[in-house]
Amino acid sequence: MVKTYQVSGMTCMGCVSSVKEKLNSIEGVEKVQVDLEKAQAEINANRPLSLAELRGALPSKYTIEENQEPLQVSDAPVTKSKLQQLKPLFLIFAYLFGAAILLNYKEWSMQEAMLDFMGLFYIVFSFFKFLDLKGFPESFKMYDPLAKVLPAYGWIYPFLELGLGLLFLMRFQIQLALIVTIIILGITTIGVTKTLLDKKSIRCACLGTALNLPMTEATFIENAIMLLMAIAMLVL
Repeated sequence: MVKTYQVSGMTCMGCVSSVKEKLNSIEGVEKVQVDLEKAQAEINANRPLSLAELRGALPSKYTIEENQEPLQVSDAPVTKSKLQQLKPLFLIFAYLFGAAILLNYKEWSMQEAMLDFMGLFYIVFSFFKFLDLKGFPESFKMYDPLAKVLPAYGWIYPFLELGLGLLFLMRFQIQLALIVTIIILGITTIGVTKTLLDKKSIRCACLGTALNLPMTEATFIENAIMLLMAIAMLVL
């Protein structure tokens, strides 16, 4: 018998592998398929399985429930538009630009405003990555070239962002921070560009795994803005 369940708490492909492994270990389970995007697990078993048995097999960070039939049946699934999915990212950028302007409007300096923007950018984006520090490296290595070959880089990256943010806001070792920014965002942008050109549908880890953001042109633009700012301040 095949039955579908809703599984919450999964944030990356590592979670998918863990859930699949745990459910497969239950006696009588013959096959398990897990869908991260739909947050579902399809279990093929040769005997009835109780929810208590399924919950007991999974770590406490995951919850599993019987799949509920929707009240209204539609021929096509309701999906958010790309703009709706990226709304959190656009709001964050609006707040960052607004904060950088407000911090410098009395004695306007474009360079100071750019430094504040970059510092706040790193602080805010690292915060979202720290919300799920375990899940971030798995999502990040799906498109970042360095994280693919050096998994430890994915674990270090949120701390690196936090450190760069503090350097920019404290106006300390700015030239070093700009050079590191160009290197790490340059590497990531290469991976983002390749993913977009290959038309792969994956999650963007720019805001960690707390928000389910798709990899789109907005990710490329986000990195490009930071790169252009860093290059401009090094050259000028």
